[in-house]
Amino acid sequence: MAPQQKSSVELVPHRPPSSATRLFTWDEIQANTKQGAPGRENWLVVGRKVYDVRSFCQRHPGGSRILMSHFGEDVTDAFEAFHVNKSLVKKYLNPLLIGELAPDQSSLGPSKNESLIMDFRELRTTIEKMGLLKPNSYFFMAVFLHILLLDAASWLNFLYFGTSLLPFTVSVALCTMSHIQASWFQHDLGHLSVFQKPKWNHLLHKFVMCHLLGASANWWTLLHSQHHAKPNCHSKDPDIDMHPVLFALGKTLSVELGVKKTKYMPYNHQHKYFSFTLPPLLFPTFFQYHTFYIAFKKNYWVDIACMLSFFIRFFIVYGCFLEIKSLLVFFFLVRMLESSWFVWVSQMNHIPMTIDYDKNLDWVSIQLQATCNVDHSWFNDWFTGHLNFQIEHHLFPTMPRHNYWKVVPLVKSLCAKHGIEYKCKPLLTAFADILRSLKDSGELWLDAYLHK
Repeated sequence: MAPQQKSSVELVPHRPPSSATRLFTWDEIQANTKQGAPGRENWLVVGRKVYDVRSFCQRHPGGSRILMSHFGEDVTDAFEAFHVNKSLVKKYLNPLLIGELAPDQSSLGPSKNESLIMDFRELRTTIEKMGLLKPNSYFFMAVFLHILLLDAASWLNFLYFGTSLLPFTVSVALCTMSHIQASWFQHDLGHLSVFQKPKWNHLLHKFVMCHLLGASANWWTLLHSQHHAKPNCHSKDPDIDMHPVLFALGKTLSVELGVKKTKYMPYNHQHKYFSFTLPPLLFPTFFQYHTFYIAFKKNYWVDIACMLSFFIRFFIVYGCFLEIKSLLVFFFLVRMLESSWFVWVSQMNHIPMTIDYDKNLDWVSIQLQATCNVDHSWFNDWFTGHLNFQIEHHLFPTMPRHNYWKVVPLVKSLCAKHGIEYKCKPLLTAFADILRSLKDSGELWLDAYLHK
């Protein structure tokens, strides 16, 4: 493995700028930055340096929306969190540099907890020195082989045992498990350099996401980066875009819908219809359409070709044994089970937490208020792809999942020092809390709808 990049976060007092450097105040930065407005500057601050990213937005690999959601803010910690090869990224940043913060200006800007962030940056430096951001390639190769074996076992089960009800059910289970493990593996590949050469990591990510799962790798990168940047922030986190079309989420947003007399759905019953709508139908309906829509819209032709290869392979491989009606039932069952698992596992960490408008909080605060953990056990770790450690994953997105449990005591210590609640629950409690939170927000909507 290549040596870990030294942290570029500035942990010491900043050096005085040269006399030729243009200096900015936070008032000036925020007054001259307005999301999407023509003629306005699109400024970001990284390590006290001010960058105008207007010309770079559309070329940003993580999409323009993630940059737009941070205009006028200090993004030093987000920059550290998302980029593995910081030296390469700085080559793109350098031409965009327009100045620095004035010496009398805070490094973080308004509404940020400077003491918390300084302690967090020290923690990140400690974690880097401990080597906890270095992935174990052998671990991920084992995961990859596990996926291929499950996929092969699903096909071999039909070959040796036929297509009666029991073998059909076993093959559905094996194929679903293969897809579930592939979902988490592509998630690993999308967040960090699992292998020494980034090119191989990129190609393997595209192979797993497009060919093994039938979805666009670039589509996933766009949506997931936005989710991590501003989790549970309305209009900035695509994972909660189901508000208000299907569900009323969060206390503030639910009351707001009620006051406006908005009623797309009977939200006071959303805890009842959640289980048989979003979990089983997200993948077979919305995601299946949306991934192709975005891929065509943004001309991801390589992704589209690889996605089509998934469907060709799937229907040829299983078409050897199943008639067309049984084949479609098989495909839809796998997609429904995969979707149900994904929604329950991914949303147990987020829906019960704070969902609101972006309040321009510091990196640590926004991640902790939007995430919670589920108890550590061999089953929970395997079943959730180690994302029962959602707090650690959101604070350190490029940390390999086999190291999450090692950093838990350090994160708990940070939270205790600053009086921040570190939430961790049993698995079934986390599932139940999804329904409880939906019921609470639905009742808040109904009360506001009827009486305000």
